[in-house]
Amino acid sequence: MSRTVIITGASRGIGAQTAREFAAAGYNVAINYMNSQDKALELYNEIISFTGNKYGCIICRADVSDRLQVRDMIKKVSDYLGPADILVNNAGISQYKLFTDISPEEWDRIFSVNVKGIFNCTQEVLPYMIRKRSGKIINVSSIWGICGASMETCYSSSKAAVIGMTKALAKELGPSNIQVNCVAPGVVDTDMNRNLSPEDIELLKQDTPLGVIGSPKNIADVILFLASEKADFMTGQVISPNGGFVI
Repeated sequence: MSRTVIITGASRGIGAQTAREFAAAGYNVAINYMNSQDKALELYNEIISFTGNKYGCIICRADVSDRLQVRDMIKKVSDYLGPADILVNNAGISQYKLFTDISPEEWDRIFSVNVKGIFNCTQEVLPYMIRKRSGKIINVSSIWGICGASMETCYSSSKAAVIGMTKALAKELGPSNIQVNCVAPGVVDTDMNRNLSPEDIELLKQDTPLGVIGSPKNIADVILFLASEKADFMTGQVISPNGGFVI
C-alpha cells in the first residue's frame, strides 16, 4: 500500500521538485499551495501524466498559518489519499530588508508562515502518527538559520526557530517512533532567489567551494532520503546541502 506525503508550499521550487521525486518513488502526494494555483495544477497534471495514477495525487489550497485551513487540508488529504505518513514542512516566505525597516506586521507574517505554519501542520498530523507509532516529519530551514544573513534578520530568525523546533520535537516524539529531521539548504536556484542580480549570484558561486548554485533536485533528494527507511535511525538532525558554503 502506498504511503502518503503532504508537502507544503509545493507549487514551485524545492516543494514542486520534492513532489515529483516522491511521486516517482510511488508515494501518494498531496500538493499544498497558497497563491500559485496555476503552478499547482500544472504540477498535478505533470505527476498524473508520468505516474498514470489519477488517484495518487491531490492539490490543496491552504494558508499554513491559518489553523482552520490546515485542519481542513489534513482532513481532505486523509479522506482522499489516506492519513499522512510523512509531512514535509516546506512552505516559507522571505524578505530582504534592513532590520530597522522591518515593520511589526512584516515580522509577524514571516514567523506566522515559517514557524507557526510548521506548528499547525505538525500538530494536525501527529494524532494519527502517534496512534500508528510511525511517521516522519521533515522541516525545511535554511543555511541562514544556521549562520544568519545580513538584510534577512527576520527570515534567519524564523529559520533558526525551525531548527530548534526540530531538535526538541525529535526528543519528544522519539518514544513514539516518529523521526523529525531538518534540511537547511544553501543557495538554491528558486524564485525566492530570483531577486539576486547576476553579479550577486556569481559572488555566491565564488564563495561556494563546489563553485555552483544548488538545484531544487539537490534538496529534494535529501528530503526523499530522510523520508525513506534508510533514515530510520536518524532524528533531530540538521542536514545542510549547501555546496560547502557553510562548513
